[in-house]
Amino acid sequence: MGSATAVACAQAGATVVLLGRKPRRLDRVYAAVEAVGPEPLLYPLDLEGATPDDYATLAERLQSELGQLDGVLYCAADFAGLTPFELADPAAFARAVHVNLTAPAWLAQACLPLLRQRDDAALVFTVDDPARVGQAYWGGYGAAQHGLRGLIASLHDELGRSPVRVSGLQPGPMRTALRARAFSLDEDRTARDPADCAAAAVLLLSAAGAAHRGQILDA
Repeated sequence: MGSATAVACAQAGATVVLLGRKPRRLDRVYAAVEAVGPEPLLYPLDLEGATPDDYATLAERLQSELGQLDGVLYCAADFAGLTPFELADPAAFARAVHVNLTAPAWLAQACLPLLRQRDDAALVFTVDDPARVGQAYWGGYGAAQHGLRGLIASLHDELGRSPVRVSGLQPGPMRTALRARAFSLDEDRTARDPADCAAAAVLLLSAAGAAHRGQILDA
């Protein structure tokens, strides 16, 4: 979903900063974004291994190279597949909790001072369906998704009177490699292309997203 949303944001006139751990994939997204809007910025970063200092360095680079930050969308995810809890690899459980909960919290914390400088700014987190990921075998991913909703609620309450809007986006079933680890194509015929959900992300990042402040928007 990140690639599709980056293109949609560029089409809306935004200068996009592409964050990810795979340079070749970032290069492909860079080309797609550059073809429809302002030249984007690339910032390779491994969310699994990045430390709070790495996120602070990112914020410093954004300040020095762009001078401002109007919005952050976190849509990275780590999900190894459905596994009985007793058989789950402890390292995989910890990695899922980190990438899906701790990493977005660290990113938000590092970027908040920049976002506060704007008259209107947005923090948007993509979330999964709690009824689904609260079922058996979803492990660290499911636990992190519930925690992420708690983070959204807490940050909204904390930042409610600030210029920074906090909201969530629940895109629903999408045809992605991550979803294919839990559902086969035969049982997942209603899943949509990620590009179909990009407009909702752009909405939440834009000034029009104020109507959904503190909410989880279904896309």
